[in-house]
Amino acid sequence: MRKVLILGCKGTLGQALMANFNLSEYEVVGWDREEADITSLDIKGKIIDLAPQLIINATGYNAVDKCEVDPLEKEVAYKINTEAPKFLAEVSKEIDAVFINYSSDYVFQGDKINGYAENDTPDPISVYGRTKYDGEKNVQSVGGKYYIIRPSRIFGKPGISNQSKKSFVDVMVGKIKESEIKVVDEERGSPTYAPDLADFTRQLVEQNLPYGIYHGANSGSCTWFEWAKEIFNILESGPKIMAVSGSEFPRPAKRPMYSELINTKTKLQRSWQEALKEYLTVV
Repeated sequence: MRKVLILGCKGTLGQALMANFNLSEYEVVGWDREEADITSLDIKGKIIDLAPQLIINATGYNAVDKCEVDPLEKEVAYKINTEAPKFLAEVSKEIDAVFINYSSDYVFQGDKINGYAENDTPDPISVYGRTKYDGEKNVQSVGGKYYIIRPSRIFGKPGISNQSKKSFVDVMVGKIKESEIKVVDEERGSPTYAPDLADFTRQLVEQNLPYGIYHGANSGSCTWFEWAKEIFNILESGPKIMAVSGSEFPRPAKRPMYSELINTKTKLQRSWQEALKEYLTVV
């Protein structure tokens, strides 16, 4: 039986991972902030005592705009997204465990209209993006047995931790009774359904695929407006949606205009539309 440690087990992705690895061949241990502070070196002994064969870091700082303008938030972002992955990679290497860390499409500049493959060179345009890219480089510098998985726009069952925030899908569902809403018709990216990402993660491990960087988003891409339109089409109800420019909602941090994540290394994930339909039937 393979022992798996899932950090951030109460988040949207963490919960999906806990469910996906709930199989007879795995002994799953989930820790959240109450059990382990990943920014503290004190958890090293606890991890070594547990002796997992697989460590999955489903934690992450994602207050994109806060860390762009607030020096203290920037410091926290670097601790969680950059320094913690390096520390966890080092512990994993020391105990010969496989380490999995999640990055982001925000590591890319966003000027490639047709999207980005795994080996395209990152060039982040925000503090958040830099914390994620620096985290990737840290894990790679440590080496060992690691997978870096890039998702984008994760949605799924809402997290139950205090740090979890609503996904775009849940925000839109909450607006179903409004008469009219404005949604930005820019920033083309790839929605990622948390249960599909969790399954993608387990398949990487079970198939013993080469260590390195993988794109784990669902297939296809959309703007925020196109995503909202599909949500209300599936629900067969909702407000009138007005497509607007990003200038209508100015934000401190720049976003990649085109950041579709193209998977060239594994079997493709199902389309984001299929995944969205499945999620909305159980919400």
